[in-house]
Amino acid sequence: MRRDHTRLTEDLFAEYEQRFPRSAALDRRASAVMVDGGSHGVRLNRPFPVRIAGAAGAYLRDVDGHDILDCWQGHFANILGHAPAVVTSALAEFLDAGRGLQLGMTDELQIETAELICNAVHAEKLRFTTSGTLATMYAIMLARAFTGRDLVLKAAGGWHGAQPWGLKGVYYLPGPEPWGPDSEGLPARVTDEVSITLFNDAEELTEQFRRHGDRIACLIVEPFAGAGNFQAAIPEYLAAARELCERHGALLVFDEVISGFRFRAGDLGALYGISPDLLALGKVLGGGMPVAAVAGRSDVMALCGREGGLRVAFLGGTFSGHPASLLAARTMVAHLVEHEAEIYPRLAALGDRMRRSITAAFAAEGIAVQCTGGPDEVLPGSSVTGIHFPYDPDTVVDRPHVAHDPALCDTVLNEELLQLALLLEDVYENYSCPTLSTAHTEADVDRLAEACGAAARRIRTYL
Repeated sequence: MRRDHTRLTEDLFAEYEQRFPRSAALDRRASAVMVDGGSHGVRLNRPFPVRIAGAAGAYLRDVDGHDILDCWQGHFANILGHAPAVVTSALAEFLDAGRGLQLGMTDELQIETAELICNAVHAEKLRFTTSGTLATMYAIMLARAFTGRDLVLKAAGGWHGAQPWGLKGVYYLPGPEPWGPDSEGLPARVTDEVSITLFNDAEELTEQFRRHGDRIACLIVEPFAGAGNFQAAIPEYLAAARELCERHGALLVFDEVISGFRFRAGDLGALYGISPDLLALGKVLGGGMPVAAVAGRSDVMALCGREGGLRVAFLGGTFSGHPASLLAARTMVAHLVEHEAEIYPRLAALGDRMRRSITAAFAAEGIAVQCTGGPDEVLPGSSVTGIHFPYDPDTVVDRPHVAHDPALCDTVLNEELLQLALLLEDVYENYSCPTLSTAHTEADVDRLAEACGAAARRIRTYL
């Protein structure tokens, strides 16, 4: 069952353009010099994105003068909200002292930050880079070099950045090849060396290793699937992943670019009692600045250093270890570690309130939704959720490929139209993935729920 949303789309677009005229004008200007008017596809919603003039805490202010409740928070990176004083004051002092811009040298700050992170995630060594995409790419390169194997196994629906081994198996395409390459321009050999396994399916994972175990260099998986609109791995699945990798001589790579420091002051894998061989970190780690890292076993990490013969060209880029970015990271990690007992229980409680109130708001208007991302036997709580619109109330959205299948869920509502309907209520989220920060209050969560109710009233008349 698929719905025709043509009229709903047209009416939402028309109202949206009236509400955000300055953003519309800026989009025309931006489109003259940038592809689609920007440099990150997820931010460029149709018919145009709102342009932001300022941000603080839980709120944005756009160029049309609206105060917008932000439940996206910098791609889930801003766990303390926009411009938290603990980070901005440290950066301001740093810059006032004539420090913080590019050095092109090393300093003590890198050591202090690396020590903090390694201790928090129980890693032996790490190396910094600037994005989650690069972190996952380098992790895969290290795994392939360490094992001498070529096959990368990844969980279906997982997003591991816009890098060659990550751009297969992200988007579900109904048909004989549901997990084909997600981009043109990729070398055929690279995509041939990526095999897709189903998330949270230990039996299918076991079969993959039975068939290809002697070729598999690594399994890369998110313990908390972001591109699947926030679905946690079940313990049995990750336990099977750890055991199968060890038995077959493959490396286990956890992509915790989203989940790292989101649920505790460290990696999510620790809550499962599972240590990966390599760990990719980003987002929250950077404190609002561009910082990512690969952390893990010293014998694997050694391959990008002199001890390992510089076999893997994980050399870093010009801005790897950038002083201001590492200061933000050190400040953020130290703050989360120090205040872990206060921050995460409160976020968990707000997240529970968010999921319950969103579900109730849609139900009151006769629209059934499922909110993923809730607590389970491993997660004590969660500050994120994914809103899904399954056609059949009996459909359980428990894996990314279910969320992405347009035959099972209304993906147009999920990925595009709900965002516009909420923006008309001065609430922002992306891909139906509301996310909370410590700057959000119970009143903000209630406002989000009220906006969902208003959005549901707009939508229901077209269904």
